[in-house]
Amino acid sequence: MFPEADAVAPAVTAVFTTVLTEGPLSRVALARRLGLSSAAVTKAARPLIELGYLEELAATERTGPGAGRPASPLAIRADREFFVGVKITGDELIGVVCDLRAEVRTSAHRRLSAPDVDHVLTELGELVGELLDRPGGYRARTRRLGLAVSGDVDRSTGLVRYSPFLRWHDLPLREQAEKITGLTVTVENDVKALTTAEHWFGEGVGAESFALVTVGAGIGCGLVVGGRLVSGSHGVAGEIGHIGIDVNGPACHCGSRGCVEAIAGADAIVRQARSAAGRPELTFDDAVALARAGDAPAGAVFARAGDAIGSGIAAVANLVGPARIVVSGEGLAAYDLFEPHIRAGFQRQAFGAAADCPLSIRPLPFEEWARGAATVSIQALVAS
Repeated sequence: MFPEADAVAPAVTAVFTTVLTEGPLSRVALARRLGLSSAAVTKAARPLIELGYLEELAATERTGPGAGRPASPLAIRADREFFVGVKITGDELIGVVCDLRAEVRTSAHRRLSAPDVDHVLTELGELVGELLDRPGGYRARTRRLGLAVSGDVDRSTGLVRYSPFLRWHDLPLREQAEKITGLTVTVENDVKALTTAEHWFGEGVGAESFALVTVGAGIGCGLVVGGRLVSGSHGVAGEIGHIGIDVNGPACHCGSRGCVEAIAGADAIVRQARSAAGRPELTFDDAVALARAGDAPAGAVFARAGDAIGSGIAAVANLVGPARIVVSGEGLAAYDLFEPHIRAGFQRQAFGAAADCPLSIRPLPFEEWARGAATVSIQALVAS
């Protein structure tokens, strides 16, 4: 356990976070990076070393020109503690156990017969138990569980205010999950959780600003500005899926019309493809197969969806001006059908130099979303 909160200096948290996300680093490099004295860094690192969260590596670099003694970098002891992360979808739980560096050690999936809360919680308890009892000694060194859920989530209270795909309203998920699992639970919106993982351990490391856009059942966006994840006063910042781009477009479940999500979400694509093909039984995979086989109406559905996504991303770039943008999500299984139209829509709508923002488009499996949930629980440990 960490020392009591009133005994933990801000320098301890700063040193721990910096080594965690950017290490290994020497004390001299940490002092330079954090604007602290070497003595302050040494004092801050001492309890972290004593508690087993940091370790000194063999000396590998000298502290400066003419310095006689090589520095011993500080590094995270990744196996000091483990964290469970679970992504909750409408029909499946995806769980992982991660170490302190958010490296996935093991994973498991569990199908859901319905999004009924009691059923989901029962399956969650069994999934967590299965993961912790696997070889690796996880149970004895795991205290925290992160849950990633779509929709409007209040991370501070663990309340799911509204999850459209799970049809949950005002659910005290943290409280109920803690009773089921016996772990300390953090609940976060799934896109924000994935953004946190990218910020601390992925493409966003060291970036003062970046955006992560997700394509799938919904269209989401996580924003980091000034080195911090943006939640907004009401916790719903970054809802790119509900940017209106066509006032005469299809109705959206949010009550508006022509939202990005109403055109480019997975269900929206299926509806449009069924209408275009005159086949009411068509699935998303069927639509992808038709488009790849050269079917023009199906191809036009994906082209329209990609253009809508690109327009939404451009709106983010114009408003926030991120240093980089990552586009990901399970919907990018149709990567080849989306990509050129996402880029074209972005270039058309981005204003001035915003069009030069690097746009990285890559699919991520659901295990990465679960890793994001685990990262949120790592972040909660650091904040504690």
